[in-house]
Amino acid sequence: MASNRTNATLDACGLSEVPAHPFFIFSYSTVCLISLALNAITMRVYYCTPLRFQSSVTIYLKNLAAADFFLCLVLPLRIANYASKSTVMRHIYCNFGATGFYLNMYASILFMDYIAANRYLKIARPLETHALQTARAARFIAFITWTSLSAMALIYTVVFLSTSWGAGPNPHDIGCDSLHSHQVSVVYKIIHCVSALLFIFVLVSLILFYWGMVQRLRHGHASTQTQRFHRKLTKSKHNMLVLVVVFCVCFVPYHLVRLPYAFLKPLLQGCGTTAKSFYIMKEVTVLLSVLNACMDPLIYFVFCKGFREQIRIRKVQVSTSLRLLKVPRDMRKQSNTETGDSHVTVRCESAIQLHNIQNIELQPITS
Repeated sequence: MASNRTNATLDACGLSEVPAHPFFIFSYSTVCLISLALNAITMRVYYCTPLRFQSSVTIYLKNLAAADFFLCLVLPLRIANYASKSTVMRHIYCNFGATGFYLNMYASILFMDYIAANRYLKIARPLETHALQTARAARFIAFITWTSLSAMALIYTVVFLSTSWGAGPNPHDIGCDSLHSHQVSVVYKIIHCVSALLFIFVLVSLILFYWGMVQRLRHGHASTQTQRFHRKLTKSKHNMLVLVVVFCVCFVPYHLVRLPYAFLKPLLQGCGTTAKSFYIMKEVTVLLSVLNACMDPLIYFVFCKGFREQIRIRKVQVSTSLRLLKVPRDMRKQSNTETGDSHVTVRCESAIQLHNIQNIELQPITS
């Protein structure tokens, strides 16, 4: 009887009453499959390829790839939350799934800013190596980033488990807010205020980095520097612009809606049309932010020469293996006995190519 009453309450003003949920289930499922495939390739390139030299950019890229990959792993929980009417499923997602989702999203935001800062320092001080550009500093910054974000996520999880776990949903609310106690609601608002300030800092810094490159390009045209340096600076400016545009498209709409939603949502009347429209608008902006997990691997491919070379080599290796499998067994035996030296030569050349490419520093945003 109590279970039926809870389900009736949930249906009266719950996730099942939002008409856009089939759209979100389909959209997140599609994004999850695409981003998981792309980020699996990225993880293989960055973590399964031995590199003799790791720069600060490479370290930031590896952490960015890890954040995107873990975000993809959390998406099935978000999809299950849309598809299921179970209160237990909502508790699991709102406590663990949402926490992991936003943890990895803000990790991606910060590591994108670190990469942009490193690229700017390399252009602004081409003959110097700043202390923040060293691999040791990059590892320390990455550790501090993950530790700080994990601490905020842990605080939310502990407060949620101690005050809201197992409680029935508020019949006059939508989404995870319906499970929040007063303590969780306070922590929730504080975390979102800190996250908003963090986002504003990153956005302003990205714009300043791009503006600085534009100014250096103007001064470069007025000076007597080489044409090669002009081309490099122009390409770096265009690449930085692409990074800023992708960042703004994915994350600016979400942050324009998220903070007002956190503070104004309790003031809206129950589950009326205004509340549901606000909720759907917030969910659409979250979907836009998830698209960044699909765009990051494409940015690596477009702007990172070493990444492209790694993909090309693996493609050649796969196509060569497939061609060898299509050759009849008798012909392969004859070929192995008669032209064994040629196979050895081809394998040696492939190994040399792979060794040379593995030593290329994987850097985005530059040629």
